[in-house]
Order: sequence, then structure tokens, then C-alpha cells
Amino acid sequence: MKRILFSFVLSIVFINAFAQIPAGYYNNATGTGATLKSQLKTIITNGHMDMGYAGLWVAYQTTDRDNISGIPGLENDGSILDIYSENPSGADPYNYVVGPTNQCGNYNSEADCYNREHIVPQSLFNEASPMVSDVHFIRATDGKVNGMRSNFPFGKVGTASFTSLNGSKLGTSVSPGYSGTVFEPLDAFKGDVARMIFYFVTRYETQLSGFSSGDMLGGSAYPGLQTWELNQLLAWNAMDPVSQTEIARNNASYAHQGNRNPYIDNPFYVNLVWGSPVVDTQVPTVPTNLTTSNPTSNTISLSWTASTDNVGVVAYDIYKDGVLYATVSGTTATISGLNPSTTYNFYVIAKDAAGNASAASNTGSGTTLAGGQPGGSCGTEDFTNIPASSSSYGIQTWTSSNITWTATDARTDQTINGRAISIRNGNLTSSTISGGIGSLTVTTKLPFSDTAGNLTLQINGNNVGTIPFGTTAITTTISNINVANNVVIKIINAETGKRISIDDLSWTCYNTLNTSETAKQKSLFSIYPNPVKNNELFVKGENLNKVSKAEIYDLSGKLIKTIENPFKNSNKINLHGITKGVYILKTDSTSAKFIIE
Repeated sequence: MKRILFSFVLSIVFINAFAQIPAGYYNNATGTGATLKSQLKTIITNGHMDMGYAGLWVAYQTTDRDNISGIPGLENDGSILDIYSENPSGADPYNYVVGPTNQCGNYNSEADCYNREHIVPQSLFNEASPMVSDVHFIRATDGKVNGMRSNFPFGKVGTASFTSLNGSKLGTSVSPGYSGTVFEPLDAFKGDVARMIFYFVTRYETQLSGFSSGDMLGGSAYPGLQTWELNQLLAWNAMDPVSQTEIARNNASYAHQGNRNPYIDNPFYVNLVWGSPVVDTQVPTVPTNLTTSNPTSNTISLSWTASTDNVGVVAYDIYKDGVLYATVSGTTATISGLNPSTTYNFYVIAKDAAGNASAASNTGSGTTLAGGQPGGSCGTEDFTNIPASSSSYGIQTWTSSNITWTATDARTDQTINGRAISIRNGNLTSSTISGGIGSLTVTTKLPFSDTAGNLTLQINGNNVGTIPFGTTAITTTISNINVANNVVIKIINAETGKRISIDDLSWTCYNTLNTSETAKQKSLFSIYPNPVKNNELFVKGENLNKVSKAEIYDLSGKLIKTIENPFKNSNKINLHGITKGVYILKTDSTSAKFIIE
């Protein structure tokens, strides 16, 4: 599909489109700034007929049809032209037939029905007339996406909590000057949205002081918008020029209600009223001090010092061996899915909201542990193989690494670090897994507007821990599970109605390192004091001078320290340099857990 853009060249298309503007319509638009805005307000108020809220359904038969006006550029099939489902580069995920059959109505998921989407939310003006039925800023859009957009302002999304089938997003704003939740349409329709909002704050400028702001509208006639929103819309207006489909819609809207959108008829009015958009060309500073830490057999953790920017850094691209691995908003990340006993090289690049990219950080190298080491990974599940993306809830089944997973009341269209399974009132269960389990690590996140809580982890039907979830990604490790032989992993969402996404699940093998000392060990081998005081751990037992090696591990299985012939001259182990925490001391034939305070 090709979206043909409007050009200011005096082409035949330009002349034909403008021929439908009444002669002299803009003769009185002679000023600039606030004066011009008020002049345009007078022009587009005259002749405006309120056709009623139900009249929008009638209007959409000509205003929101794909190529109904004979202008080429989209599918040309006469279906509803929905900016929330239209695919500018291929086939649309679904289409609506004009008329009552596909009108909302109730909806549960995308493609159920189309609705009347107020680009400026009707709650901001208390659903009053004539705003509530003004077709110039009310589009025919999918009901589900309309509902997800809700009353949020338009802006650039950093981390998305919802993504529609055509790629429109809801999530945390990275538009400079605003950090709340915003909705971001496709690039192909960002200019359309900007010009609809410019129309609204012009047509109703004298009423703005009585409207709610919605974190987008200003409280006065000029400029009519909050600074952050104005700057974002000016950038979108410049990035996505007027298209022929917009011109056709403007003409059809004029035929329906008797007035026009001046910013479609004459795009130059935007800059004459509000000025040119501020262009951000300054790149962020280079991220520094990239380090690797906490390797397991399949993961390595990264951290770095934040970059700075004249407007603000919004994301970091992480590269693994020169290939883009992930994009994150913070300054830490855990790289998963790695191979045992392998060295990897990483660097990060900072980006700002304008897409300016820094130079690469220093390279950080890290080596994973060997498979089968104490605490080494028994298995991972990154949800790459889950069924095709779907916003419908149901039973989802897939197989990875010879393990079959079943998720009930689950959907497959959300992401965290990659594809993620999202559970509503169900659970995630594995088939039988050999090798036992020592600890389990998983990342969770709320994709929608639910409250924080906890999932329940069961092993072989027994509760072994809880997994917290919240509005940001949380990675949790449950240690000391220590179940031998065959196990079944089950993660249960018992918090009714809450929707939780799950990603990057991994677990370590069962190992005697992770068990408590047996009674026999206690009688032959003991440690004191516990908790450790003054960084000195004392050991009492038989034949200590014959112990050839002592090793200290943390609970993730990482080897912290090795001491050869540890008790040749004394029964004391020096723990200087080891941080507070819980550790395991392993000798030739025994192990014991201790705490450093």
C-alpha cells in the first residue's frame, strides 16, 4: 500500500483538491499567530451545522471510506479507513464494512466493531454540542483500540503496555516535557492527528478555558495546547504532510457539516499560527562504564552510567557481538539465552526522543559459566515459540527444548524483553522436567492498567514461593527450592481479573550444594559463627588437614572464591572482600550454608 503525500507544487492534484474550497473562503485570514488563529476560528465557525452524534454514522459513509472519493493511495475497497488498523506497508489485519453491521456495540478484542473515536476526548468538554458530533476530529476506529487509547493524550511511547495489530501503541511517554501515559499512532497518521487537534483548538478556542486539559489542552485561546503537546504535534505535522486521503476527507466533511479544516486546506497556516517546530539535532553523550557481572551458564548482567542529552535520553540499544539484542529504558539489563562457557562482547548506544543516537559505549566482555556447574542452568523459556500474536484469551500450548508448556486464559500479543505470555485468570504449567530444580528466575510486568500483586510458584503441586508483579518489569529469583528428580513447574495467577505478562523464565538444576547439611555432616563438619563476624569463618570437623579444596558459592551458583588446602595451617577461612549475603561453603565431601552480615 502506498500513501501519496500532498505537495505544495501546483500539480493537477493540488488544483483539483483546492477547487472544492469555496471562492474567497479564506480571504479574511491575513494575520499571524494568535490573530490568524482567531480569524480562522471565525471562518470555520460560520456555516458549521451540528448534524448530531448519530449523524457521524452517516458522515462516515463518505468521510472515512477507503478511496470512496476516487483518490488513489490505499486498498481502494471502500471499507472503513481506520487509522488504528490501517497497515501502510501491506494488508490490513482486518477491515470493516460501512454501515450498522460492524458498528459498536460491545467488543472484547480487535476486529469486533468500529466506533466513534474523539481524537480530543469528549470527557474534556463534558460531551457537549457541537463538539461531541464534529466530524473533523472524530474518526471511525476499531472499538477495542479506541477503548485502550481511552482519554490519554497523543505522544511518543517509550515502553509500550499495549500494541494494536497495526502497531499503534499505548505506553509511557518519551515526548519531551511529559512522562505520563500517551497513545502513539503510526507515522503515516501522526500528521492527520496533529491537524485534527489543531482544528479543534482553533474552532473552539473561546471555550477552551472551560474545558478540562486532559494533559493536552491549554486553558486559554492561544496557543490552545500545553507546550509539550504543541511541540510534539508540530513535529508530527512536519514529519507527515497532508495526504490526498486527508483532502478527500476534508471535502466530504465540508459537504456533511458545512465547514473545513484550514490546516489541511493550507498547511502553511500551522507555522503561521504557532511557528516552526523545534528540531532536536543534538546527540546524547556516550554511555560509560559498561560492566558485566553475575554470569550463569546462560545469562550475563550489564550495567552502565547514564548518558545525558539536551532534551532527554529515552532508550538504550544493547548490542551483543555487534548485533542489536534489545532496547531498554534503564541502565541495567540481564542478557539471557546465552551458551555455557562462552565469551560475549557487549556495548550500548543511547537515543533521544528525536532518534539521535550516541556513539557506542566501551565494550564489556563476559563469560558464561560451564553447564552443569553448581547452580548452572537446567533450562530456559523465552516464549519465542508461543502461538501467533493474538489479543484473545484462551488456552495456549507450545513446545520448546522438549518441554511442552500450557498457559490457560492467556494471550500472546504482549512483550517485555521479547515475546511474552500474558495470563489473566489462569496459570502457566510445564510438562515433566528431569534434573530437579534448585532456583527459578522469571520476569513479570503488568501490560495494562491493573494493580501490583503476586503470582504463586508451585513445584509438583506444592507452593514454594511468590513472584511479584507491577507496572514495570520485575525480575525475581526464588532460591533454595531444592526439589530433586522430576519436577513440574506451575505459575498461578490467583488475583482475579489482573493481567500479567511473563518472560525470561529459567531455572537451575537440583544439586546437593543447595541442600541443608545432613545430620551426619553436622556431626563431622560444622561452621561458626553463623552469621559470620569480622569476616572470619571457622570450621570444626574430622581430618580437616586432608581437605584439598574449599569453594564458596553464592545462591545463584556463581563461584566466589576458591582456597587450595584451606585447613593446612588453621581452621579459619578469610572472607574479606565478600559482600553481605547468604553463601555456601563446599569442601571435598561436605557443604554448609552461612550468612555474612
